[in-house]
Formats: sequence, structure tokens, C-alpha cells
Amino acid sequence: MKILLVEDDKTIASGLEYSLQQEHFATVLCHDVASAKRVLADDINQIDLCLLDLSLPDGSGYELCKTVKERRDIPVIFLTAVDDEVNVVMGLDMGADDYITKPFRVRELLSRIKTVLRRYQKSPQTKAIVDIGNVRIHTLEGKVHKSGVEIPLTALEYRLMLIFGNHMGQVLTRNQLLEQIWDVAGDFVNDNTLTVYIKRLREKLEDDPQHPTLIKTVRGLGYKVGD
Repeated sequence: MKILLVEDDKTIASGLEYSLQQEHFATVLCHDVASAKRVLADDINQIDLCLLDLSLPDGSGYELCKTVKERRDIPVIFLTAVDDEVNVVMGLDMGADDYITKPFRVRELLSRIKTVLRRYQKSPQTKAIVDIGNVRIHTLEGKVHKSGVEIPLTALEYRLMLIFGNHMGQVLTRNQLLEQIWDVAGDFVNDNTLTVYIKRLREKLEDDPQHPTLIKTVRGLGYKVGD
């Protein structure tokens, strides 16, 4: 397992790198956005997880998270000194998998890394193209089309749609959906949040959002896509 660590505080970075290597992770260390982007451009297929400091001297972890998620579906964990819900939710909405606030215990970080990696390893293998009625998910490109027209989705909307595509014909409870979308960062999510994202997807993808035929509600159980 190879981890890209982007942290501008060289003391923290050195300690983290040592701790990760003691746990038998290979590491690639960068101290700014520019050098991290070079690594992502050349070696993203060799990276299994990214640890990104939120505040960097020449940009932000958000920028790097977006670059990562556009190219590969690998886990991203933010390292942040800003324990602010707005910043955290914004990062998660871009596709990040978790965050941890400085100062933190290395053991806690290692636990979160292993949790996120386990979830990715247990995820079903995704087909290159998933068709749901007149909606097509292009998983390699991270795009969704309806009747041949691309429909812009946020990172979280896309991940939710991909979960449905990977579980065609299955009834998914609200708890199952929340766990798969937010993983250990579920502290900031509730049923209302999921309801909002289901509503947004229906408005974008259903022919008649008031009478959905794509994302069906199974009363008392959850949601179902496909037969």
C-alpha cells in the first residue's frame, strides 16, 4: 500500500512518514500542491490513499482532492487544523472520505486509514458502463448521461448514484446508503441530508420527479434501483 502524504509542516510530515512506514506503508511525501500534482500526474496509478493537509503554502487540499477524484476513485483523508463543519462538509462533498483534526494521535489516524481502505477493498468491482433505464453511468470517466445528454452531478450525488448502480435490484436501507457514502465521517449526516440528495438526483434524472420510476422508494425499507 502506497500513501501520498501532503503536509507543509516538515516536523509533522517527518513524524507521520516514520509512523506510516513502521506500519509497512510505502510513502510519497510532498510539502506543497505543485509537487503533489506532479506525483499525481506521473504516478497516480501507484497511489492507494492520499493524506492531504487542508492548508498548503501554494493552494489547498481541496484542489488536490478534486484532482485525485477526477482521475481515480481512491480514498482521500484531510488533515486539518480547522475543526469547522462548513469546511469539513465542503471537503466531503467533493468526494473526500474522512478528515482528522490536528493535533491527533497517530494511532487514531492509522485506525481511520485502515477503516477507509477496508471499505474500498470490500466495494464491488464496478463495470465501465452501468445502464439504469435511459440513464448511463460512465464509471471510468465519472460521468452520467440521460438519453445521451450529460447530467452534471456533484461528487456526492455521483457516489450515491454509483452505489445504486452497483446494487441493481437490491433494496438499500437509509443506513446502508449513509454508511457507504460517508463512512466514519457520518457524524455530520442525518436522514434529512440523504433525503435532500435523493430529491436532487430525482430532479436531475427522473422524467417525472414527483412520480419516480428510476430511484424507487420501498416504504418502510429504503430505496431500490432496477428490477
